[in-house]
Amino acid sequence: MTQIAAGLPARPSIYEIDTWVWLDALGGVTLAEVDDARWAQIAALGFDAVWLMGVWERSPSGLAIARADEAIMSSCAAALGEGLDPDRDVIGSPYCVRDYRVDPHLGGEDGLAAARQALAAYGLGLILDFVPNHVAADHPWTREHPEYFVHGSREEADQHPGAFIEFEDQVLARGRDPYFPPWPDVVQLDAFSPDLRDAAAATLAAIGDRCDGVRCDMAMLMVDEVFARTWGERVDAPLREEYWPQVIGAAHAAHPHMLFIAEAYWDMEAALQAQGFDHCYDKRLYDRLVSEDPAAVRAHLGAGLGYQDGLIRFVENHDEPRAAATFGADGPARTAAITSTLLPGALLVHDGQLEGRRVQLPVFLARRPDEEPDLALRAFYERLLGVRHGEWLRNATWALADTGGWPDNASHEQLVAWTWTGTAAVRRLLVVVNLFGAPAQARVALPWPDLAGHPWTLTDALSDDRFERDGDELAADGLYVELPAWGAHVLDVTTARPAAAA
Repeated sequence: MTQIAAGLPARPSIYEIDTWVWLDALGGVTLAEVDDARWAQIAALGFDAVWLMGVWERSPSGLAIARADEAIMSSCAAALGEGLDPDRDVIGSPYCVRDYRVDPHLGGEDGLAAARQALAAYGLGLILDFVPNHVAADHPWTREHPEYFVHGSREEADQHPGAFIEFEDQVLARGRDPYFPPWPDVVQLDAFSPDLRDAAAATLAAIGDRCDGVRCDMAMLMVDEVFARTWGERVDAPLREEYWPQVIGAAHAAHPHMLFIAEAYWDMEAALQAQGFDHCYDKRLYDRLVSEDPAAVRAHLGAGLGYQDGLIRFVENHDEPRAAATFGADGPARTAAITSTLLPGALLVHDGQLEGRRVQLPVFLARRPDEEPDLALRAFYERLLGVRHGEWLRNATWALADTGGWPDNASHEQLVAWTWTGTAAVRRLLVVVNLFGAPAQARVALPWPDLAGHPWTLTDALSDDRFERDGDELAADGLYVELPAWGAHVLDVTTARPAAAA
């Protein structure tokens, strides 16, 4: 694996931890007190980095707003049930940042430094948050640099208290995106302010002193077109350079290998990649796995490999419902997991996903409910991640594979297939997933020109099932597959001929 000091691998696997909740589950320890065995367990699964979500200092003013907000409190009560204690359990949002200092409850800056050192000892990088669109109303910038913000009038604050907040001697717009009501606990930064951009670049450089990369919250909100559409005449005209190229470029001047991940929606992934992001959320794939047909997934995977390598795949994160609740524990859940895990690009796995946790936790909470772990699901994920993190696969070449059927059987349209080919074609992997609730049959065209003239063994890496196939038939007709509803093959394709002839 590439050394952390030289940057993360090109297709990193990242493990997300809700830091406050995770430390509470470990007995209320700080980051400096985490047993090394916890980091070792994550490293043993092959991950390249840990995203410690929510380490920055939370806002007292944001906490007061959260505890007074009926919708927030209802979501917290739904997650924890009758045992909710607002004073202990509701701690405010980690995206209502009071300051980019590590929250003292988590162990402060020394605690984070100790955790980073421990992670590095296991070859794990560290990812932290950056929130470009907004800060808490009591962030130091609101008093010291009002020019960084979008403002309103007192009359507007009186007429639209949900959109504006009076703080000390000024009226600030609450942070929002163009499609939903404002967030109640944060105030809006001005992407077209040159001074704000300089401050954001300095903040990112300081964050880069403490980690290997950042996940940028709602990154598309700072793109010129989106920001202008959201705030209109309240802000000045766009600057000559877009926000992200400017601030990412400045951060890279201080930290050349700093990884940038964009939380991205609204089909803006390509635009954000072009503006400097290494990886953007693949929410489109997630949505298609949840609610669209296999043809939509196949079409999505028809995009260029350069674009796909710049995506980060997932079946859950802290903003989405738990995968076990969305897909179930078996069939669809496992097929979705195979799909997201074995595609090109980066991978994001959420703490609790491997054990089948079903309760999506609001980010305002300090603890999680008890849930019985699904040991069979855990065993499945361990094998799946073992395939993903095989050293040969990191440098292998990916390709979408065609499936074909017969005039009286179009079930092949339920299947999506792809291949990975290792260096010099010594290692090969074929993945076929049935993304529908009915059996399917197909012939899968294989891309390897040297199939004919040799027998081949296909071993399913998740079940150990073995299939012997004639190379002439594979070359001429493709591989015949028959899968049950939501079934999948992850086939290691090998031949007995000498490796030198491969």
